[in-house]
Amino acid sequence: MRHQRVINHLGRTSAHRKSMLANMASSLILHKRITTTTAKAKALKTYVEPLLTKSKEDSTHSRRVVFSYLQDKGAVSELFREVSPKIADRPGGYTRILKIGNRIGDNAEMCILELVDYNEAMLGGGEGAKQKGRRRRTSKKESTAKAAKPATEKVRKTAEPEAKRGAEPEVPAGENPAE
Repeated sequence: MRHQRVINHLGRTSAHRKSMLANMASSLILHKRITTTTAKAKALKTYVEPLLTKSKEDSTHSRRVVFSYLQDKGAVSELFREVSPKIADRPGGYTRILKIGNRIGDNAEMCILELVDYNEAMLGGGEGAKQKGRRRRTSKKESTAKAAKPATEKVRKTAEPEAKRGAEPEVPAGENPAE
C-alpha cells in the first residue's frame, strides 16, 4: 500500500532529482518564469516555496541554508536582493502554475511555473487596468433624466436626382479628361 508516500520520484534517482530541482529552482528565481511539465512543476513548487519563505529573513544562517539547497551564488543573491522584498508581506503561495496544453512529441502535459508577484499582466499594474466597482443597475435619477429628454429625429438624406446618378462627372471647360 502507498499510504503517505507523497513525494513524486519523477523516474530519477535521489541525487539526480535533487540536482534537477535545484537547477530548476535557481532558473525560476533568476528568470521569474519557467516552462516545464506539470509533474515537475508540482514537485518544484514544494521544493522552492519553503526557500522563498526562508528568504524573508535576511540573515547569514538563512542564506547558508538556501545556498545548501540551490548551490548557486547568483540565484541566492537574486533571491535575497530582489525577490524577498517583493514577497515580504505575502503569507504564502509565492508561485503559480498555468497549464498550457500538451507537448507535441510525447503528449506530456506542459505548464508555466511563475512567481506570483512578477507577472504584471495578471497583477493589473498597467495603465489599462479597470477599477473595481460594484455592478448595479442604473439609478432612478439617470433613468428619469433619460426619459425627460426629447427624442431626436433622425435626419433623412435626400435622394440624388436620377439624372446625376448614371451620368459621368462634369469636367470643367478647357480640360481634356483623357489626358
